[in-house]
Amino acid sequence: MSTHPTVLDVTDRIRERSRGPRSAYLQRLTEIRNRDRGSDRMGCANVAHAVAGIPANDKFRVVTERAPNIGIVTAYNDMLSAHAPYQSYPDIIKNEARSLGATAQVAGGVPAMCDGVTQGTPGMELSLFSRDVIAMGTAVALTHDMFDGALLLGVCDKIVPGLLIGALHFGHLPTVFVPAGPMPSGLSNGEKSKVREQAAQGLVGRQGLLDAEMAAYHTVGTCTFYGTANSNQMLLEAMGLHVPGTAFIQPGDAMRETLTREAVRTVLGRASETAFNCPPIGEVVDERCIVNAMVALLATGGSTNHLIHWVAVARSAGIVIDWDDFSQLSDVIPLLTRVYPNGSADVNAFQAAGGPGFVIGELLDAGLMHADVLTVRAGGIREFANVPTMAGDKRLVWQSAAPSKDEAVARPVENPFSATGGLKLLNGNLGRSVIKVSSVPDDRHVIEAPARVFDSQAALQQAFTAGELERDVVCVVRWQGPQANGMPELHKLTPPLSVLQGKGFRVALVTDGRMSGASGKVPAAIHVSPEAAAGGPLAKVRDGDVIRLDAVAGTLAVLVPDDEWAERELAKLPEAKRIADGHGLGRELFAGMRRNALTAEEGACSWL
Repeated sequence: MSTHPTVLDVTDRIRERSRGPRSAYLQRLTEIRNRDRGSDRMGCANVAHAVAGIPANDKFRVVTERAPNIGIVTAYNDMLSAHAPYQSYPDIIKNEARSLGATAQVAGGVPAMCDGVTQGTPGMELSLFSRDVIAMGTAVALTHDMFDGALLLGVCDKIVPGLLIGALHFGHLPTVFVPAGPMPSGLSNGEKSKVREQAAQGLVGRQGLLDAEMAAYHTVGTCTFYGTANSNQMLLEAMGLHVPGTAFIQPGDAMRETLTREAVRTVLGRASETAFNCPPIGEVVDERCIVNAMVALLATGGSTNHLIHWVAVARSAGIVIDWDDFSQLSDVIPLLTRVYPNGSADVNAFQAAGGPGFVIGELLDAGLMHADVLTVRAGGIREFANVPTMAGDKRLVWQSAAPSKDEAVARPVENPFSATGGLKLLNGNLGRSVIKVSSVPDDRHVIEAPARVFDSQAALQQAFTAGELERDVVCVVRWQGPQANGMPELHKLTPPLSVLQGKGFRVALVTDGRMSGASGKVPAAIHVSPEAAAGGPLAKVRDGDVIRLDAVAGTLAVLVPDDEWAERELAKLPEAKRIADGHGLGRELFAGMRRNALTAEEGACSWL
């Protein structure tokens, strides 16, 4: 199957736009790869320090036998259910490396915070920039420069983008991501959301809400909705950076340890009988690879956060993408899955239906993904259209993920849930923004109503509780961008807005902040750029202005005469809010990141 012309056009445009920075990036990789290996190149004292803490046999292998040495970067902590399983992974990896005549060292750990814990708290204002901290932590770990390859242990929202950004700054290293898998299904996501809406109305007390949440988030593993964390895993599969099909194998599955050992074999080039050197990650992640990730995101209705994160990831490899690229692809990429919040199924049901392998196979067969890309395996991206199983002798074998085992969850290209992707770019006199339409009912794709302007999500919640929003309304929540307060997710707004929509009111959210991959069924124009704090037009909006959000036409506009709009003064970020949002619970430490952050469409990068 030939590649779809739109996919080719977008890829060519990205390649041309990126010609200069990508060429410089690859030149740096070539220069670094041509050096002697670490223990031969570095001074004797340097080498002695690097191996002082490892067993004598491993020292001998690294220094005398010149065996490959794998650097492990781990996001383990037991605060995060998704990362708790990683506690035992380094020992498994070291054991497998030794069995293959190699060595492995934990090069470093990176912080990993949970947005589920920090939603609606000051800690959420550190969330987005934790991605860049994780990238820097990855660089600190790998800068010991004694490694012939790397294994990256991380799953959730900012952790995977941060690890990937950091790894791409060490793009000369063969690198494989090692997932841990989702938790088994507990209380369904739909039931959980219902209880949240009841709590927002005062119909369920704290104990009832806590019981529901504890039943939903009940053990180790990733949360089971298709939010940012699980979108991460889908994109890594589509980029060929995993052992194929490992994304959604649960932590307690007997296959999980074997797949982790296979990651060691893969990074060492021992994954098949055919001689194959795992290529450097900087060569794997090229323009075609980035486009494949974008396509996979659109085909699955994935998290809107990736319209920020993958822009930053691409820039780390010298590749420049923007929201126009996503929008053009979205016009031709069919929506192939219904996974909560886009449907009732969770990721375990998605995996049972065929999972990422089914989606990748469908997209490849339809010419909607580049088939001629490098991956960490000899079989190329086609190998990622399979799912792993255990043979009787405990060997891994892969079988085709097709056909779908449940077309209520995953459908073929010829019978999609929608002919176009799950994300839409909006343009207009309020700036540029995005909306996740895959979970929004068709009759809510166009909302026109008077604005109610808020300076914080707490103010909106207070207005809801006071009964001030019982009408058609477009809620504008500003001063939520990267420069203002670190661009927190505003997920706490989903229940009250859902309640209003459930009462029959036509409501929408417009904000320069973020909503998570679980933004839900209320139309939300998010990531509005430029943000209000940077002089963006959201700072001009007043209560009562009529706003039209049109996800069909792709527009977001305030219906004010042009001359009046041009003359209207910009509101200023309230000084009291600036001080309050910038101090306490560690927020002072991130002032430089807020000050230097690029726009959301530029990846909100603090390091460029």
